[in-house]
Amino acid sequence: MTFEDTTLYRDITDFAHTTPSWVQHGARTWTEAGLLVFVALFAAGWWRARRDSPLAFATAVLAPLATAVAYVCSEVLKSVVTEERPCRAVADAAVSLAECPPHGDWSFPSNHATIAGASAVALALVRRALLWLTAPLALLMALSRVFVGVHYPHDVMAGLGLGALVALVAVRLGAEPMTRLTGALRTSSAPAVRWVLGPGPALVPPYETAARR
Repeated sequence: MTFEDTTLYRDITDFAHTTPSWVQHGARTWTEAGLLVFVALFAAGWWRARRDSPLAFATAVLAPLATAVAYVCSEVLKSVVTEERPCRAVADAAVSLAECPPHGDWSFPSNHATIAGASAVALALVRRALLWLTAPLALLMALSRVFVGVHYPHDVMAGLGLGALVALVAVRLGAEPMTRLTGALRTSSAPAVRWVLGPGPALVPPYETAARR
C-alpha cells in the first residue's frame, strides 16, 4: 500500500467519527444489508425475464452466477495477497465503526466491493437502464467499507474492478450455451420447470400480425 492510501484511509475514518450517529448507523447497516438490495434486483430480473426471450432469460440467470464467480475469484486473490485489515494495521487510526474482522480474514480485495461491482455490471447486462441504479449502489457499497473502517480505498477500488470484469466475461461466455439450454428446457411439460423458466414471450396471433403490417 502507499502512504497516500493510508492517509486517505485515516482521513475517511476520521471524518466518519464526525458525522451524526444516524449516518454512522446507516453506514453500518448499508455495508451489510445493501447486498440484499442486489439479491432483490436479481430476483426481479429473473421474474421479468420469464416472459422474455431465451437470451434475455439466460442473461438474467447468469447474472447472479457471474457474481458468485467474482466472489470466488476475490476469495482466491485474498488468500494469495494476505493483506492485513487497516483497522489493525494502520497506527493511530480512528476505531472502526464496524467490528474489525479477525486475523486471517484478509483485506485485499474487498469481497463486498467485488460483489457490488459484479452485481452492477451483471444487472446492467440484464437491463441496460438498471446501470443508473446499480452503479451508484455499488459505489456507495464500496465507500461504506472504507467509511466503517474495515478496508483501504485500494481494496474497494480493486474489488469493484475485479467484480465488473469477471461478471462481464462470465455473462458473455455463458450467454450462448445458457440460451440454448433455456430454449430446450422451455419445451418441457414438467410444471416446476415451466414455472422456473416461464412461458417465454407471448406469441402474437396471426390476425394481429397482419393488422400491424
